Amino acid sequence: MKKNKIKSAKGPGEKKPAAKRTATSPTRAKTAKKATKGAAKAQKANTAKRRGDKAKNPSGLDAAAKVLGEVKGPLTCGEMVERMLAKGYWSSNGKTPAATIYAAMTREIAAKGSASRFVKVERGKFTLAK
Repeated sequence: MKKNKIKSAKGPGEKKPAAKRTATSPTRAKTAKKATKGAAKAQKANTAKRRGDKAKNPSGLDAAAKVLGEVKGPLTCGEMVERMLAKGYWSSNGKTPAATIYAAMTREIAAKGSASRFVKVERGKFTLAK
């Protein structure tokens, strides 16, 4: 036996009208408003914490710039990461921190051009811009 499918009277491409959302009581509206304000405050606090932690934990690019400043010649990202981790300039829990630094450096070079802190000298090797 085949079951008959019930078809709607709408034509193809027509959408259902959106349901109106209204608060059922003034108390619910106030509670929702308070929850939104609380979430905004929490988000601001988290942003402030991240900004405050930045001085303690520099970004991978800042650490790479520091390492390249201490060395005379160009380095590969793997060499930079080894030195950054050994000196405590940066920490990473990722599986491929060298790839992370490589991607970030090439992204900065592409975005900032000649204003970038880094220059790609040869395949896989970077140095500080003069």
